[in-house]
Amino acid sequence: MIDTIPMPLGAPGGGSATRPFGFSGALPERHPLAIEFGGSGSEYFRIWSVNLLLTLITFGLYYPWAKVRRLRYFYANTSVGGHPLDFHGDPRRMLRGYLLVSLMVALYSVAGKVSPLAGLIAFVLVAAVWPALLRAALQFRLANTSWRGLRFRFDGDLRGVYLAMLPLFVPGALSLLGVLSGAAAPRAAAAMSGLSMLVVLGLMPLFLWRLKKYQHDHYVFGQIRTELRTGAGPFYLLGLKTIGVALLAGLAVGTLTMVVGGFAALGAAFGVRSGAPSAAAIFGFILLFLIAYGAVILIVYPYVTAAMQNLVWGRTGGRLIEFESALGFRALLGLTLKNWLLVLLTLGLYLPFAKVATTRLRLESLRVQTLLSPDELESTLRERADDAAGDAAGDLFGLDIGL
Repeated sequence: MIDTIPMPLGAPGGGSATRPFGFSGALPERHPLAIEFGGSGSEYFRIWSVNLLLTLITFGLYYPWAKVRRLRYFYANTSVGGHPLDFHGDPRRMLRGYLLVSLMVALYSVAGKVSPLAGLIAFVLVAAVWPALLRAALQFRLANTSWRGLRFRFDGDLRGVYLAMLPLFVPGALSLLGVLSGAAAPRAAAAMSGLSMLVVLGLMPLFLWRLKKYQHDHYVFGQIRTELRTGAGPFYLLGLKTIGVALLAGLAVGTLTMVVGGFAALGAAFGVRSGAPSAAAIFGFILLFLIAYGAVILIVYPYVTAAMQNLVWGRTGGRLIEFESALGFRALLGLTLKNWLLVLLTLGLYLPFAKVATTRLRLESLRVQTLLSPDELESTLRERADDAAGDAAGDLFGLDIGL
């Protein structure tokens, strides 16, 4: 969806800003750069079907080529100020990164089957190296993305990414202690696991803020560097609102489920009296529960997606540039309901059409504004641009982990 396409200077997120960052006094004239998406479901369906077929035939080895085809299609159909983005990634270089990640996953799976201790060691090693892989992926993706012939850069350092992901290491350490003490004190291990879950819930907004801060503070285009100007407070507020939405959705869906389940129970009772088997009734209750659970997710996911995009993009800006986002929850919810229904009815064949429709909605809810006209902006950036991004694209390992 939108996270397949880096924005002109950032990553998935959003919001609405009231004035350009770094500007004081009267608001200067601003030049809007419309973001438009011209892709079609039928066009992408052909790319998607061929990618899927070749990936299956080659046992996954075609995946980097499939990803490059997909990214180039979405980039070429995403225009900012009337000019499309472009992706320059080399699938042969991406294959090395893909094989590296696949090897890590395979070793972790094998280690877990050898012994719990080996699996634990493998997990710790993967967790330790994952922030570095994230940074490499951000560097690769941005260095291979261009607008009007100018490439982007990501200049975040290793120390920054480890600090950004530090909140996730705390519950991980608690879980590790629980596993290590499990054999000697099962109750202590259970208590430690429960504590780690609570810590995860408490630190998740902080983690999201630090991660977005690390990302949005280090996107570079020419001499422009963006910045995420917000603290962790709005992320915690979003977390509380999400819990509220989930509770309301659960209450509504639960009430409806109880009504439907009540009628189903009456029917099952009559069926038992008449000698009919009760297996169908049990299956019906399980199916009803799964549908209710999916309905809650269906409501919560669009809310979180829209709120996060509007929050992050609305607080992102630079010296000459600012972003706005007005992604509506109702619009995204309606589209998500439609997509899920059609995907189910078509047994998955509608997936490419759903991806295109969601990408269009999310991208076209964003707007870029600059202090310079598009031509002046390009001229200014080109005068001071260097080849660092292009050189980095050739030197990087080719890692792209699906940001």
